[in-house]
Amino acid sequence: MKLKRQQQGLTFMGLIIVGVLLAVAGVVFAQVVPTYIEFIAVQKAVDKASVGSTVAEVRNIFDKAATIDDIRTISGKDLTVGKEGARVVVSFAYIREIHLTGPAYLVMKYEGRSK
Repeated sequence: MKLKRQQQGLTFMGLIIVGVLLAVAGVVFAQVVPTYIEFIAVQKAVDKASVGSTVAEVRNIFDKAATIDDIRTISGKDLTVGKEGARVVVSFAYIREIHLTGPAYLVMKYEGRSK
């Protein structure tokens, strides 16, 4: 009786459950990371595009940067271009959906603006 009270640790079923949960978290993480990397690329492209002086020029600069960085989620026509004083401000917003299973989706909402 004394020996059972001193034993601690996971049961085999507990180990299986923890393993399955870690595997699911790993799969979701592996699908989320590329969307975040693309968001960083979009932010860089928007910062580059903000040097343009007209809306058409800003969108053209963004489209060229998007081609180089393989940005497919958003294009130049999806940008909002405005001015704050003498500075051109470019902003964007988009949604990425990641299918998990059946009717379940993970929705990522990304938005940002030039610096």
